[in-house]
Amino acid sequence: MQATELRRPTDADPERWVPYGHGDTDYGTPARAGTALTLTIDEREVTVPSGTSVMRAAIEAGIAVPKLCATDSLEAFGSCRLCLVEIEGRKGYPASCTTPVEAGMKVRTRSARLDKLRRGVMELYLSDHPLDESGLPTADSAFRDLAQSLGVKQVRYGRGTAHLAEAKDESNPYFAYDPAKCIVCYRCVRACEDIQGTYALTVSGRGFAARIAAGQGEPFMTSECVSCGACVASCPTGSLLEKSVIAHGRPERTTVTTCAYCGVGCSFKVETKGEGPSPRVIRMVPYRYGRANEGHACVKGRFAWGYATHKDRVTQPMIRDRISEPWREVSWDEAIAFAAGRLRAIQARHGRDAIGGITSSRCTNEETYLVQKLVRAAFGNNNVDTCARVCHSPTGYGLKQTLGESAGTQEFRSVEKADVIMLIGANPTEGHPVFASRLKRRLRRGARLIVIDPRRIELVDAPHVKADFHLQLRPGSNVAVLNSLAHVIVTEGRLDERFVAERCEDRAFAQWRDFVAGAENSPEAMQPCTGVPASLVRGAARLYATGVDGRRNAAIYYGLGVTEHAQGSTAVMGIANLAMATGNVGREGVGVNPLRGQNNVQGSCDMGSFPHELPGYRHVSDATVRGMFESAWGVALSPEPGLRIPNMFEAALDGSFRGLYCQGEDLLQSDPNTQHVAAALAAMDCVIVQDIFMNETAKCAHVFLPGASFLEKDGTFTNAERRVSRVRKVMEPLSGYADWEVTQRLANTLGYPMRYAHPREIMAEIAALTPTFAGVTYEKLDRLGSLQWPCNDAAPEGTPTMHVDSFVRGKGRFFITRYVPSDEKSTRRYPLLLTTGRVLTQYNVGAQTRRTENVRWQHEDVLEIHPHDAEARGIAEGDWAGVESRAGRTVLRARVTDRVAAGVVYTTFHFPESGANVITTDSSDWATNCPEYKVTAVQVSKVAQPSAWQRRYRRFSAEQESLFEHRRHADEAAAK
Repeated sequence: MQATELRRPTDADPERWVPYGHGDTDYGTPARAGTALTLTIDEREVTVPSGTSVMRAAIEAGIAVPKLCATDSLEAFGSCRLCLVEIEGRKGYPASCTTPVEAGMKVRTRSARLDKLRRGVMELYLSDHPLDESGLPTADSAFRDLAQSLGVKQVRYGRGTAHLAEAKDESNPYFAYDPAKCIVCYRCVRACEDIQGTYALTVSGRGFAARIAAGQGEPFMTSECVSCGACVASCPTGSLLEKSVIAHGRPERTTVTTCAYCGVGCSFKVETKGEGPSPRVIRMVPYRYGRANEGHACVKGRFAWGYATHKDRVTQPMIRDRISEPWREVSWDEAIAFAAGRLRAIQARHGRDAIGGITSSRCTNEETYLVQKLVRAAFGNNNVDTCARVCHSPTGYGLKQTLGESAGTQEFRSVEKADVIMLIGANPTEGHPVFASRLKRRLRRGARLIVIDPRRIELVDAPHVKADFHLQLRPGSNVAVLNSLAHVIVTEGRLDERFVAERCEDRAFAQWRDFVAGAENSPEAMQPCTGVPASLVRGAARLYATGVDGRRNAAIYYGLGVTEHAQGSTAVMGIANLAMATGNVGREGVGVNPLRGQNNVQGSCDMGSFPHELPGYRHVSDATVRGMFESAWGVALSPEPGLRIPNMFEAALDGSFRGLYCQGEDLLQSDPNTQHVAAALAAMDCVIVQDIFMNETAKCAHVFLPGASFLEKDGTFTNAERRVSRVRKVMEPLSGYADWEVTQRLANTLGYPMRYAHPREIMAEIAALTPTFAGVTYEKLDRLGSLQWPCNDAAPEGTPTMHVDSFVRGKGRFFITRYVPSDEKSTRRYPLLLTTGRVLTQYNVGAQTRRTENVRWQHEDVLEIHPHDAEARGIAEGDWAGVESRAGRTVLRARVTDRVAAGVVYTTFHFPESGANVITTDSSDWATNCPEYKVTAVQVSKVAQPSAWQRRYRRFSAEQESLFEHRRHADEAAAK
């Protein structure tokens, strides 16, 4: 199914998005929202907002205007001189892209003189451009189409040689640059600057010698280019073009869907070629009408989609009795029967609570909903959890306690109205790059930035962006810094007293105010704990509380550097306290905004993936809520909360938890204390893994059920801004079934009937049972493009900004957030603190990105170490460094850098052989058991060989790969 195309109309309500059926039209210049003006274009009256360009006014009226350098995602530049028009009463031929409309203006876009001028300009372009036998540009592009439409039959000028002999740059794995086809229209340069904000492109040389250059004239691959694809999307001539298009030709069909990488939730047009169930994907182009990304993308979503058809995809169900045996390929019926039989046998022997399930934050809302329903209704217990446990569960707890809802308060566009932005424990240029581009654009336009992070992330000092304050705190001291910020705001009288009095609980606020005002919370008192100079804390607090030039719009964005701590929930509540105390909730440009890690982390939480909550964050012990689900599902539900992931592992080692159904998560690589997880999986009688690849957890499994990629299914994802967006099937599942169908088959075989024919029926059930989703339907999503919950009778088209007039819980509640140092402290034995994160080109456990050309940028996890710490240990750049904690030991290649402070080391966890989680410990958040990935006490030393764990890992992996490679069909096995 193709999406309805959307646009922003030009009436008095430019923010409203409505269906639009005239194709993916480019209006040449951005939309404006001024007073309505009427002018005449080609004898036709046209009414548009003031500030609109003549070009846009004409195109909106259905009048075509030739253009090459103009696009509605960039401000007008006026370099190509093809959009010339005639305006009555004016001399010359002004460019329509740079000319604003005026009331009563009379414009002509067509005349003999204009046609002649445009053909002359086009001939000049063609004189220095590769042409085919017909005299047209060789590349199938907008440039060729325009030359044809202008009727250029021949080029009267001599052939130029300024660009034709230049070599192509094919260094980037995803696109090529052919200087011969470049007309130096500057669109790529402007896109890199204005949309992406990297400033990687420039124009070198002058006159006919001018050419586009990456960096200082080096190849794209070695330049500052981040491969977001904005330049490729903007190029009108095919000078910058996807290699997939060069290899396979132009696409034939388009399907609009949602990216399956990070929590930004970008919309894409998947462009394919060929008929039948498995068309070839030619490219993915960011969808200009997607509300989360508005036509922008990053290297992962734009280019790293090849994993979906990678040769490593497992498409046949497999079973085995023990993990020491080869896999046997079997039919779906046999695999499902085997899995169901194992689960029922475990329950018969060890009790109803001896099995459980894990939902996936990479699967759709509908699929996640079915897994938790399977556990509660078919398994008969509440032993269901999700990967959100190990990332943003403190967000759900902390925001629910303080504001009343377990999600962020704003849409991403809200940042465009922020005057001060506080970024805590997040690195959006690496983890959420499309949002980072939007953030950088706002900073370039005057917003101020506060960064609170143990590392010097790019946004501290980037091209045209510099943080006013970088509070480079010690890992584990977030709460101490937040309390110090609050101390300054309270003791210096910078509270929004009116907001607090009207919107917050009096008693809770008074207790909090007295607590943070205590001398023990002052920046000076906390400086020994945090390592942040008190003067910087005071300056940051004043900036956040008072704003810029009287404008007090201050927004907080935070990430896993806040939640993945022993005091993660405390820190989230501390952030909410700051926002309430300064009145920065309930309007655009402010708020508390968690940056979610995976594409559907928010949705997996919304759908009831926690063992104590049903869909919509309602506790299983609530008899009224439980009764509603029992009536709909036709089965009695347990009122007792089930096991969290860490509890499942402990119970497995104790012998009371024996079976696990794990959909779309790789617990053995992503969860902390890898050796502990491996032991727990080994203790189970039945591990069922449903995934698209043979991941690390699957090596310990007894049943493998092939999963479906995001290109092979229908459904919805919910991003970090609560935006529900459609996922649309592009091709049939390679294994024959989408993930929701597999779960349904397992439920039916277990004796619990599920009879869904399409995911829209599952969403209808979700809407009927979940108040915040009550108004969500596929038809409405197709009509409006996306919806932000709550979506119900009170907000039928969704809620971009929450807590506008009151908090969901009524009045906001302040919580005392006492700082408690982590158990993971620097000691003589373990003097350094390890923290973890991500890199731009890799994603999560790397299962997807490691199977793409993204490995050209990052092919291994490395250990960042400060020069002082490296020198003291005799470690140089590129040396092997042994990293040891109380949980284990691994070896990583050293990267010596001052991005980390002395006493701090940093790594990522994208490659399983690195064993980053071998050294993370079982320390976790006090309220949610979210692991403390961000603080691990370690020692680092120079070594010459892999760790003992890495050697064991290689042996085990080799054994399991051999068992997989020697998998046998069931008939062959029976014959033998």
